Amino acid sequence: MNYSPRLKVKYNENIKLKLKKKFRYECIMQIPKLTKIVINQGINIHDKNTLNYAIENISLISGQKAIFCKSKCDESGFKLRKGTPISVKVTLRRNRMYEFLERLINIALPRVRDFKGVNKNSFDGKGNYNLGIREQIIFPELKQDFKQNLGMNITFVTTAKKDKEAKYLLYLFGLPFQT
Repeated sequence: MNYSPRLKVKYNENIKLKLKKKFRYECIMQIPKLTKIVINQGINIHDKNTLNYAIENISLISGQKAIFCKSKCDESGFKLRKGTPISVKVTLRRNRMYEFLERLINIALPRVRDFKGVNKNSFDGKGNYNLGIREQIIFPELKQDFKQNLGMNITFVTTAKKDKEAKYLLYLFGLPFQT
């Protein structure tokens, strides 16, 4: 028997039908879907231990090996040289994407102090949503004895043409938007 994440089954059985009914799509290929989730974390370039620490933590959170991104040019104002690692990222697709989304919605976000929902205005105009997290400690995969608390950016990339469609898609997945 093939394994399929719970949110993927929910999308195929319920969410597609609700989206098609609400936006009156003529073809099933017009129905928006979540294509990937990108987790990005900027790091302190002057501390060599921060890079390894960030890669280890993002890999634990996502369940996939993270990579570091290098600077493309020199910037004297930031004391930055070309080729210096400046951030860590991981791109999740298919089953890992749905598993991460379920853990984010059901486990991590409720652990945020004074949580009232995610910002409903963080769409980019093309159907993609950005979520900034200030403290990575909300993920239970991480050890409590952390060296430094780094924030991260999570980008949800969808095939929706409008923000309204993408917002409804993420709402149906269970992402708690502010009212």
